[in-house]
Amino acid sequence: MDLGLRNKIAMVGGASRGLGYAVARALAAEGAQVSIAARDEGAVRQAADALARETGHAVLPIAADLSRADAIARWHADTVAHYGGVDLLFANTGGPSAGLALDFDDAAWQSAFELLLLSVIRTVRLVVPTMRARGGGAILVGTSSTVKEPFANLALSNVMRAGVTALVKTLAGELAAERIRVNTLLPGRIATDRLTYLDGANAKKAGITVEEQRQRALATIPMGRYGEPDEFGRAGAFLLSDAAGYITGAALQVDGGLIRGLL
Repeated sequence: MDLGLRNKIAMVGGASRGLGYAVARALAAEGAQVSIAARDEGAVRQAADALARETGHAVLPIAADLSRADAIARWHADTVAHYGGVDLLFANTGGPSAGLALDFDDAAWQSAFELLLLSVIRTVRLVVPTMRARGGGAILVGTSSTVKEPFANLALSNVMRAGVTALVKTLAGELAAERIRVNTLLPGRIATDRLTYLDGANAKKAGITVEEQRQRALATIPMGRYGEPDEFGRAGAFLLSDAAGYITGAALQVDGGLIRGLL
């Protein structure tokens, strides 16, 4: 299947590693022109070099703290200056700290809000005019399986990502007439550094070893394994592609059957 991604211009956030990296790799492998952003300048440059080696396509690296409006604006401006516009966006950042709802102070809640929710609003606000000028586009937001079933010890993520989901559904209705699609992609337990951190945090909370925590987690997944980042990346590339041209306002789970709900 031709996904129709060749020469499309894509911005991919949180792409120095993990899920953002996986989506960037899938897009670049399909011939998209990709701009990646992450906080650490050295890491994002190394990621761009690795992506170029793996896919045969140059990638534009931008060091940007995506919880900051000025950094997002610079990423967008540099991408437009380099490539000439934006067709696709994967809005994605790292996750907040694990913990219980009442354990976090106002500063932690504000930080999570800026990282997870406000970062999406700011980025979408910038890319939509560019997409309009190019006749349409596709926006995909990375959230979490927690939007369908809140997970223990992930209070900040549970609350903020639910808000992101409501935002995406709202935007999908508002932008559909302009040929701009907006969807969410929900990872379950995908084998990334973030999952390693969460397994460690949950093991500490439960007073067990990390391996015992991992086995508990695997027992809840019908497919009996953690997902591979590339499995998530390919799903992201599909939702951003012309092959998904009649899909908007949707939430796709990539979770090995973890979430049992009907919707």
